[in-house]
Amino acid sequence: MRPMENLRDQPAGGDVAATASLPAVMPPAGGPLPGKPAAWLGLAFGFVGCTIFAGSLPATRMAVAAFDPVLLTAARAVIAGLLGIVLLAASRQAWPGARIWARLGLVAAGVVLGFPLFSAYAMRLVPASHGMVFIGLLPLMTAIAAVWRGGERPKPVFWGFAALGGAVVIAYALIQARAEGHATGLQPADLDMLVAVIVCGLGYAEGAVLARQIGSWQVICWALVLSLPVMAAVLAWRWTASGLDLAHVLAAGPGPLLGLGYVSLFSMFIGFFFWYHGLKLGGIARVGQLQLIQSFIGLGLAALILGETIPPAAVLAAVLVVGCIFGARRFA
Repeated sequence: MRPMENLRDQPAGGDVAATASLPAVMPPAGGPLPGKPAAWLGLAFGFVGCTIFAGSLPATRMAVAAFDPVLLTAARAVIAGLLGIVLLAASRQAWPGARIWARLGLVAAGVVLGFPLFSAYAMRLVPASHGMVFIGLLPLMTAIAAVWRGGERPKPVFWGFAALGGAVVIAYALIQARAEGHATGLQPADLDMLVAVIVCGLGYAEGAVLARQIGSWQVICWALVLSLPVMAAVLAWRWTASGLDLAHVLAAGPGPLLGLGYVSLFSMFIGFFFWYHGLKLGGIARVGQLQLIQSFIGLGLAALILGETIPPAAVLAAVLVVGCIFGARRFA
């Protein structure tokens, strides 16, 4: 196959029909739609990705009730990787060149291995709400990685809005945790979440840069393919070593399997179609600030699906965060 450094969301051989046959959930290939500003389209795609990612920590916490963190990390990567192979084969994508593979390794280290593994360890020890404290740092980490890997140069005011938005999310999460009687001091799981956020921001930025060269959804698919042999071996090892059987998983109720299904199909696969496309269109640092509102999207989903009450403080914090997002967008 010919290398794909210069391809942009195009199938091998320029087969337009192959692209047309892709699933409807996939964002449009190439640039923005005619007559639509790329920046706003980037925010729209990024928002969909954030909405999908908002369920990641709660789903992970459900899954680790039956699966250990290493097994869960490998299982979600293997499931998503097999889906990626099917999609790449169906659309007849060209094989990446050597330089692209090296950079895909960085993406895989951040979003296929790093964040899923370290966040899974953290979710065994603390509630998902505690982990959301560190999610508030993810937009800032993504912006820093955008400067390093993407060559972006946001204005100084941008960094002020980014820091303020992160502070609002962290402050809300700490206040809410204290009100609910959870521990708010530093815990061993905090180091896990901090590492998870750092490597995730790097994986986001590198993936967005690659999306400009090989296409948005192709980035996560090829990163999953790259990691599949190792992850499949780890899955077989952990499954055997843990002595896990289906009866044990079923005895834990539907939660673990539902959690595994969500993080495999949505968090590890579909969410990245939208997220990388949004970062590519709207800018890594700018669209990355949407992650500030991810925690509050999770609260909204809980209210819509589970009938939970949204605290008034959450509404106020969400309004402040939206203001920070638009401020950061203005000065990015």
